[in-house]
Amino acid sequence: MSDLAPFELGALPVDAISQTLQFRGELTLITSRERILEVLTHLRDVQKFEMLTDETCVDYLPKEPRYGIVYQLYSVSRNIRVRVRVMLSEYDAVTPSACSVYPNANWLEREIYDLFGIQFAEHPDLRRIMMPPGWQGHPLRRDVPHKVEEVAFSFNRRRVDEGKIFARE
Repeated sequence: MSDLAPFELGALPVDAISQTLQFRGELTLITSRERILEVLTHLRDVQKFEMLTDETCVDYLPKEPRYGIVYQLYSVSRNIRVRVRVMLSEYDAVTPSACSVYPNANWLEREIYDLFGIQFAEHPDLRRIMMPPGWQGHPLRRDVPHKVEEVAFSFNRRRVDEGKIFARE
């Protein structure tokens, strides 16, 4: 494992990382949701990855586990990056919130919740952030059908506007 990494994993238990991947000089650590907070805390405190630059989700439909939560970490002092991934089943899409380790995960996890429907246990304020109130579903899931909206021009604006939610208010 350490031959792939640009740093030593140190005191992190070997069983906390189930797999390491390296592609084009980028290191990805795969861990379980039960160990994610332990891994993130170790990377922040011991390995000096001070910044969570992004947290996002990938839908791997039709594969199972379906969802991958991806944490992009950056060490300012060492100028290196690492990616940590947690895989979640479609039928149990809940993982611990990383807000206790990286406070800026708050908004990123709200975005993932809104667009993918992933639940974050013990999140301080898990509610929709992107979609309008009353929106049904999670638009970035791969099983959500694409909706094509007609472009409004001067000759069809009235008909297009009548089909929109704001026109009915």
